[in-house]
This record gives sequence, C-alpha cells and structure tokens, in this order.
Amino acid sequence: MTTAEEAQFSTGEDFAALLAESLGSEDEGFIGRVMTGTVVKTTDDDAIVDVGLKSEGRVPLKEFGAGDVNIGDTVDVYVDRYENKDGLIVLSREKARREEAWVELEKQFNEGKRVDGTIFGRVKGGFTVDLSGAVAFLPGSQVDIRPVRDVTPLMNNPQPFQILKMDRSRGNIVVSRRAVLEETRAEQRAELIQNLQEGQVLDGVVKNITDYGAFVDLGGVDGLLHVTDIAWKRINHPSEALQIGQTVKVQVIRFNSETQRISLGMKQLEADPWEGVEAKYPVGSKFEGRVTNITDYGAFVELEAGVEGLVHVSEMSWTKKNIHPGKIVSTSQEVEVMVLDVDAQKRRISLGLKQCTSNPWDAFLAAHISLGLKQCTSNPWDAFLAAHPVESEIEGEVKNITEFGLFIGLLGGIDGMAHLSDLSWDRAGEEVIKEYKKGDIVKAKVLDVDVEKERISLGIKQLSGDPFKEAVTGIKRGETVTCEITEVNDGGIEVAVGGTDLKGFIRKAELARDRSDQRPERFAVGEKVDARVTTIDAKTRKVTLSVKALEVADEKKAMADYGSADSGASLGDILGEALRKKQEGAE
Repeated sequence: MTTAEEAQFSTGEDFAALLAESLGSEDEGFIGRVMTGTVVKTTDDDAIVDVGLKSEGRVPLKEFGAGDVNIGDTVDVYVDRYENKDGLIVLSREKARREEAWVELEKQFNEGKRVDGTIFGRVKGGFTVDLSGAVAFLPGSQVDIRPVRDVTPLMNNPQPFQILKMDRSRGNIVVSRRAVLEETRAEQRAELIQNLQEGQVLDGVVKNITDYGAFVDLGGVDGLLHVTDIAWKRINHPSEALQIGQTVKVQVIRFNSETQRISLGMKQLEADPWEGVEAKYPVGSKFEGRVTNITDYGAFVELEAGVEGLVHVSEMSWTKKNIHPGKIVSTSQEVEVMVLDVDAQKRRISLGLKQCTSNPWDAFLAAHISLGLKQCTSNPWDAFLAAHPVESEIEGEVKNITEFGLFIGLLGGIDGMAHLSDLSWDRAGEEVIKEYKKGDIVKAKVLDVDVEKERISLGIKQLSGDPFKEAVTGIKRGETVTCEITEVNDGGIEVAVGGTDLKGFIRKAELARDRSDQRPERFAVGEKVDARVTTIDAKTRKVTLSVKALEVADEKKAMADYGSADSGASLGDILGEALRKKQEGAE
C-alpha cells in the first residue's frame, strides 16, 4: 500500500466503496441499457432477475402487467442503477418496454408510417397518448380536422396516429390524429370526385352556415347548398331550416370538374309545387294566403308551401295611392287575394288585394248622379277631374308628409300631392314643409290631373301671385337700374334691384371694366350702385347684373357723342367732356 493510500485509509475513507469501484467499473457500463435476464426467484412483490452481472436485480411484479411470472422465464429489463442500499442492481421492466417502444417508433417515424396509440389523459394544451409503452403528446389542434368540443368518445380507444416529432434525448414525442384524418379524407375526396355525377343523391353533414347558404361535407369534399335550394318555400336565412352538424340528404345539381365546385340542392328531392299551378289557381279565383315579405313595390303572399304570388302596390287599395305596402298589410298576416295572372314558366303569380273588397268609387258615382256626374266612368280620377278642373281650388287634410312633398286627401278618398317646389315662392320647400303636420286642413290649387297614371298635382304657392313676376314687371334686359348692396362676398355682391325686394347678383368679374377695380371689398353694404340688367331667369328666379357692361356702354356712347381717338382727342378728354356735360345737365 502506498503512502497516499495509507493516508486515505487512515482518514476514514470507505475501503468497501473503493473496492466496489475497482471491481465494478466494468459492470457499470451496462447502466441505461436493456439486457436479457432470467427470473431466478419470486417474492410476494418482486421478481429477482439475473442479468449476468455480479449481482441479481429486483423488478416489481406490477411492472409485468397481468401476466404470471415464473422462475426460469426470460425477460428484457432496463438497468436503471448499478446498486441500491441492499447491494442489488436496480432493474425496470417498464423502462425496458419503453426503450423497445422507442426503437420501434423511431423506425416507423423514419419510414413515415402510422402508429397505434390510445389517448389516456389530459394535459395543458392537449392530451397524452400511450404508444405501446412510450408516452406521447397530442396537441389540441391535432385532435381532429374541425374543433372537437367533447373528446370523451376518443379516450381509451386504440386509433392510428402520425408522429410529427421525436426527441429521444429529452424523451419527447409529438403525434397527430388530424394528419391521419386528412390523409384518409384526401383519399375519400379523390374517390368521391372521380365518381361524382350531376343528379346523384348523397348524404352529408352541415359544416358551416352563412347568409347565402350552407356548406355540406360529403365525406372529404364540401358542396354549397344555396338558400334558394333548401326548400321550395321562402327561407330568409339557412339557419331557419338547418343547423351545424345536422345530417342531410342532398342532390348534386351542378359539378365543375375543373374548379371542383359542387352545387347541392334539397328541394329537388321533393315534388315541385309549381307543377299544374295554372289548374290549381285559375285566374279570377280567390284564395287565402299568408304575407311572407313586404317590399317597396308590393307584398308577397304564400298560397301554399313553395308557391308565392306578388300583390303589387297598385293592386292593394282602391283609394290609397303613393303609400308603402307596409301600411296596408303586415308580415305573417292572413289575407284574401284574387288571382290576376299566372305564368308557370316564369314561376310568377300576380295577385290582387283590392279586388276582394268593394270599389268605393261605384258608391261614389251612385251618390253623385244627381250632381250631373252620370257621364263619369268607374275611374275616380275622371270623376275628380270633372268636379275639379285644372286651376280650381280645393281643400283637404294632410294625410302624409314625405321628403318630396305633402299628400293631401281629396274627395272620394284619393290623394293629391303638393311637391316641395310648389309650397312657397321665396322659401326652400325643405324649410316650409316642417311647418305642416298630419291632420292639417290646407287649401291648394289643382295644377294637373293625369287620369292614366292616376296622379293629381297640387300647388299651395299658386294660391297667390308670383312675387318674382310682379317684381320684374317693367324691368327689361339691358336696362340700367339703381341697386342697393345687401351682401358682399368673395364671388361678388348681392343687391336689391330698383328699390324692391327683388334680389340680384353682380359677379366679381362684372364689378368694373378695369381688372384692378374688380374687387368686392371696394363696396359696402347699404351703398348704392348703378348696373345693367344682363339676365332675367324665371326658372331660377334670379336677376344677373353688370357694372362692367354699363361702363362699356357709357364709354361707347361718349365716344360716339364727343369724338373718337382718331380725331386726336384722348380717351380721358372724351370722358371728361362727357362728365362735364352730364354735370351741367344735372345743374
């Protein structure tokens, strides 16, 4: 023994440990390996296994599963530790199975093959999967093609998986069930598209619902079921008849092999209610129906499931014109209608609502025969025109106020309209109409009666004379007038013409002959200025004037009366002489 060894021994170093290290260094090279051993003894809890090392190892019986373990059995075990406190090698049957599983899984992963596994637990972000002893992670996004709300049916059931990633040093395995489903789905899709034909009837599952229809999964490929092809009757939204996850039977209506777009239909599997519709609904017959939809031009009435007709707004009432259909009928209301026309080819039925009620104009004519209206026909507008010719005055109640005018109730229940432009001569119609309300009694003048179009035009401003025409009486184009400035702006000046309320405007370019004087700021409100009338527009009710035109005219007159530049006189001399003569005449 050397001096160093004696020193270690003398200081209390464990000699047994040193001996074990010296003798067992060769056996420790087997730690972390799978070895084949023989069961030499069993106890109540363990099996003693000889793996050919210096001592036996102990393996818990529970690691062997449900099978019996007998002396002499050959088993593969994993060398976990070289020696425990009892001097035995620590072996593990479970870890051995994991190592075996890893070897097999790596082989299948490299070959791109699927592996069988069982989902047995939940963890954050996904699930744990048993791959024949090796534990793998299944992310939540890789469970299925579509989000799965309840995974319970998938738990503890053997099923195929695809290995996405393996890291043996860290013991990590990531698998996907979705990849397997997508691959299977692609195979089914190819087979389905290859055999797909128009008219074919298939079973599908509603995958998604939109405003215009529903997408149906036919088993690997999706088809569009348009809202108009769900049922023969009117459906406002697909959710009224379908729900996600519902199994439906559909027919292939159209199939484009190039774009692989599939149009599906459900109503095509039922009898067409429009067959023989002309015999079921003859013209002139009356039926009960339900209002399904209301538009600006009328209302749709369902006569039976899948068969609708249109009641045009003109066929709703004998007397109420220019009124929205929603004020006569309401959705889901049961009404009696008359069939006016049937076009089975275009799937159109024209219905009438007013034809199922008595015509008030017949009673009106009967009541007014003694007033000399015998010659009137059943048309109420003929009767109105006979009693109230154009330019006559009427009185009526304001029935409705719209953005374009007033509707005034007239004799017999018909309405006339006073347009915004016919409410006031000098104020904007949008401003004047705010002063009226429903129920007001107003007077108006009849401007026009169109019997063919059933329209009566009325005017309120026409009850008084046009102030513009009265104001421009005596004023002619080219005449010189004295104006008072009422407003100055960047574009010119506004004036009151000839001491009246008649408004005129002088543009900036017309304020003076010289460009340097064409400045509106030279003028002030209340100042008077002479100008020449250039335009009188009765439609726009505007008078346009020009100071420039007046100056040019005065210059021409001066040149004619007092000489010309050719005679040697300057323009200043000529204008000075003209001004002197004018001043003398004034004195």
